[in-house]
Amino acid sequence: MTAPAFLFNGPKKASVTLALAHGAGAAMDSDFMTYFAEALGAQGIRVARFEFPYMAKRRDDGKKRPPDRAPILLDTWRAVIDEFGAEQCIVAGKSMGGRMASLVAAELEAAKTPVRGAVYLGYPFHAPGKPMGSRDLPLSAMKTPTLLLQGERDTFGPRDELEKYKFGRGIRVAYLPDGDHSFVPRKSSGHTKEGNWDEGVAKIAAFVQGL
Repeated sequence: MTAPAFLFNGPKKASVTLALAHGAGAAMDSDFMTYFAEALGAQGIRVARFEFPYMAKRRDDGKKRPPDRAPILLDTWRAVIDEFGAEQCIVAGKSMGGRMASLVAAELEAAKTPVRGAVYLGYPFHAPGKPMGSRDLPLSAMKTPTLLLQGERDTFGPRDELEKYKFGRGIRVAYLPDGDHSFVPRKSSGHTKEGNWDEGVAKIAAFVQGL
């Protein structure tokens, strides 16, 4: 598979590239994706957004489609990593895009050709209403340096569940206060979407610069 088209933010030349995949329902230029990509780019981090084939087709003809089957999603991620080189690539993704990235990162770690790092934004540990463990996930054994950003009340994996989950030694978890799956808090919480998004950007930037 050839690499998809990219939408870049940040410096044209950088020692590493953060490749950022969208979630199941929103494209690479959604408000969430654009905010994070532009804010990270402004901090000197090279970000490369891309779309899986089903979303790219939606852009062409306007027809909504369900996500591609997992083999296609995984092959797309492999092509993206090949484009930048595993050592120079930080895989990152919103929800489904992050889950697919984690599967490929685990595959490369096992092959002893790991990516530089990984960032997951709102990781879907399970479908809403389903229990932890209902999806086979690689995060309990990962050694690749990883930042997991999760809203405290994310229905795909809330804080009270994740605090009981055993993560691999390479993974650090950061919770955004009262955040949902897109880190948006309730008005009554005293927190704001912009505040949570800015905190998320700051944590990602610090993580990337620490690599």
